[in-house]
Amino acid sequence: MTEQQEEFGPWLSRQLRRAGITQTELAAQLNLTRAAVSAWITGRAEPREEVKRSIAEALGIDAASIYNRTDVVAELPRRWHHRPAHSDGGREYGNAAAFAFDADLAVLAREATQNSLDERKDPSQPVRVRYTLHEISGEYLDSFQQAVRWHELADHYEKAASARQKVSRSLRAALDDLGRDRTLLLLRIDDYNAYGLTGPEYDDGRYAAVVRRQLDSHKNDSRRAGGSYGLGKATLWASSRFGLVLINSTLAVPHEGRTQRRVIGRLDLPWRDVGGQAYAGPAWFGEPDTEPAHKDVSRSWWADEQTVRNLHLDRSTDEPGTSFLIVGAHDASGDADDLPEMHEKLVKSLADGFWAAMVGGNAAHPLLEAGVTTLRNGHVLIPEQRVDPHAHHPALSRALQAYLDGDVVEELTSGEQVARVDVPLTVPPLRGMGRGRERGSEHHAVLLLTPAADSDERVNRVVCMRGNRMTVTEQRPRDLPLGTAPFQAVLLAGHATARDGDDVSLAEQFLRASEPPEHDRWDRTEELTSSYERGALSRLREFRAEIDKAVRGLVGRREIKRSGGPSVLRELLKLDTTGPGGPRPPQGVPTVRNVNAHVQADGAWQVRVDLKLPDTADPWLLTPVAKFDVRSGGRPVVSWKLLTASDNCRVEEGNLHIEASVRSAAFTGVTDPSSHPVKGDLARLVIDIQRARGAVA
Repeated sequence: MTEQQEEFGPWLSRQLRRAGITQTELAAQLNLTRAAVSAWITGRAEPREEVKRSIAEALGIDAASIYNRTDVVAELPRRWHHRPAHSDGGREYGNAAAFAFDADLAVLAREATQNSLDERKDPSQPVRVRYTLHEISGEYLDSFQQAVRWHELADHYEKAASARQKVSRSLRAALDDLGRDRTLLLLRIDDYNAYGLTGPEYDDGRYAAVVRRQLDSHKNDSRRAGGSYGLGKATLWASSRFGLVLINSTLAVPHEGRTQRRVIGRLDLPWRDVGGQAYAGPAWFGEPDTEPAHKDVSRSWWADEQTVRNLHLDRSTDEPGTSFLIVGAHDASGDADDLPEMHEKLVKSLADGFWAAMVGGNAAHPLLEAGVTTLRNGHVLIPEQRVDPHAHHPALSRALQAYLDGDVVEELTSGEQVARVDVPLTVPPLRGMGRGRERGSEHHAVLLLTPAADSDERVNRVVCMRGNRMTVTEQRPRDLPLGTAPFQAVLLAGHATARDGDDVSLAEQFLRASEPPEHDRWDRTEELTSSYERGALSRLREFRAEIDKAVRGLVGRREIKRSGGPSVLRELLKLDTTGPGGPRPPQGVPTVRNVNAHVQADGAWQVRVDLKLPDTADPWLLTPVAKFDVRSGGRPVVSWKLLTASDNCRVEEGNLHIEASVRSAAFTGVTDPSSHPVKGDLARLVIDIQRARGAVA
């Protein structure tokens, strides 16, 4: 990347501070007035060429260094600067922002990747995110600890770990493990085609928002951003057992005339007393600042290539973006204890949270690419695994790609089609902007529905998103008709629709205001109720109801005819609402809330069915009948090997007994493979739920 030359005045001012020379001393050496030097530094004037050569001589550098804006001292001695304790006696025994989220790799992947996605620089190309797990020990550990000056932190760690608070106890365990095992797990998160940590050291900008501040969400395009609280970055420090994160950023916009290898470290510890001096909590690793206002505060520095290698912060290209190194990474949920498990969890978390952002169309690049690599002492343990959305979520990815390619239909009639329908969302007015009984403006979100894939573990759901297409929440549609084939659906709202317009921006703003810091649902928040006119929560409830209505409209229009072989369950349940006494429409019929089914290793079909029942004064007596939908001829009945009651019912002689006024029930059935006319995975299974013979209901 081409560096943009820094202005002469700011450069000269910084060089005088780095060299320990005052303006008055420089003026004396040049036989000029101090006013002349002051004019250069403030930019009111610039010295002549011969004077510049004299300035170079006074600073002890060659003339070329002035034109190249080279620092007088390449690097000042790096050190840890610990924030002094508050003068009013206040104490923080940990970073409260870190407790807003669980110290879970899935949460880390979601928050860190969301931040990278929000900072995408070139909108025509995806932002590329790489996660690298690296376990180090022996000489690798010794070398890293020397590079980060671990010995300067030893007393601070010991004092911070000696308190009785939660953070101190966790820190004590981490220090004990490190001393016993002499291994350390590093997790580096690199992004490319992002803006990097641009901006000044202390004033407003991306750098200060991440390194110096809490609750500062400094986004490039806040209208589309997934994050809005400024809390997500805290997951980086929460995921470190030692509260330590190192940073190397390549800037899209030069700072001090430089863009490459802007490096800083930040440590978050509880309040502590070391050697009779009290410290508030955070500390920074960098060069001592020479500005009078921030004298000796550790600031970022422009590192050389060897330094970033020693700190495990070397980047693969000079594209703008940032690398975060989490020192002592762990998964506090207990789900992933070793390297392969952590690797797998990161891959799955990225796929679950960002599959939609990784899907592209014929005319549109994906928004995101992601991969995970695992190393041990510099050697590849698990090669890079690129996250493929079509492998992890094939049906959902197919639906979104069809939408991006304009290959959608109004109703499903065959195969792997994708049906589209608009879903209305009423955006209420902002407080003080409504007039009379005005409900607000209408936005048309997009619902995409397609048959579920064979490998889908969770079906009959709607995955909802906005903005940069990060998964926000899942919704289980209610009151689905019996006979509903397994499906997957995607709800695109706001900018996720890939449309522009006032309604799109209003919907994006409204839904973002309804999300908590976890960005995992659309519901009541303080921002929602304080920013919008009364009725905002009702509009969200109406939106969810409209989503359910749209799903029922699509799945209930007509039966899907399939080709290509009946390899999986496609039509699971049908209800025969007639019996010996004929139909009884006033009473209503049971409907399916949810269905889960799969073929077991022995070839048996296992089915769980959740039913919703009308409120009646009579009990229900139903008979589940399993049949195979074969290629030709009638549907042969197969026997139940096991039929058990799950919720609010009992099974007697193959019948479901459900008491009067019961509104929901569930049962589980396993077919008998010996009664199958063909192998279980070669036919579709159909369940007829019939009234039992002689039943009143």
